[in-house]
Amino acid sequence: METAFVTQSAKDLRKQREAEQRRKSIIKVVRKLIRKGGLGEISLRKVAELAGYSTTVVYSLFEDKATLISQAMSEDLLELTRAMRAASEAASRPLDRLRAMAHAYVDFGLQHPDEYAFVFMQKRPHAATEVAHVQHGDPAEDPYAFSRGLFAQWAATGEVSNAEVDIDLMTQIYWEGIHGFTARQLVMGPEDPWFPEVPNARHLDAIIEVLLTGLSRHFAAR
Repeated sequence: METAFVTQSAKDLRKQREAEQRRKSIIKVVRKLIRKGGLGEISLRKVAELAGYSTTVVYSLFEDKATLISQAMSEDLLELTRAMRAASEAASRPLDRLRAMAHAYVDFGLQHPDEYAFVFMQKRPHAATEVAHVQHGDPAEDPYAFSRGLFAQWAATGEVSNAEVDIDLMTQIYWEGIHGFTARQLVMGPEDPWFPEVPNARHLDAIIEVLLTGLSRHFAAR
């Protein structure tokens, strides 16, 4: 009886490994298609064909296109979170951590243009957070949760509001500001003739200070 149980466990483990290998192969195809032509290139049928699996196999691993895309993003989100965390941990003051986080965010976008565009610059179907391979709300994995944690640290100093809704607002406004800088650089580049050239480092530093100054005044603790 015990031998039969061990044999069944071994079979289950092998099936899990095979399913994970299939999932990774399919995700690899998805990421290649997105780099080639964006999200419009993605359909479960096309992905199955290029990955060498039946559509039944793809549907068994990813219930729909939104789930497939969500899991394809996971690697990039985890890498972004790691970069922001590493940069901010080198600073001791909350505001300095926010500055370091912003620089790491922009650096990630400029150094990984295809991945950044895939995650943050293309309209896509949204899957439930439960199906993502990034743990929603975990600051060790979720870049928004990590950024929000930095604003919560700032709020804990008493310099700005510690209301939950205000912490979310500050996080999102700050994110929108540094995203706008990143997106403009990726889409238009520093050589765009319509914009006078400004050194990137000075430009980004100025945006960060304007954002933090504005947030500190608008959300000043009462």
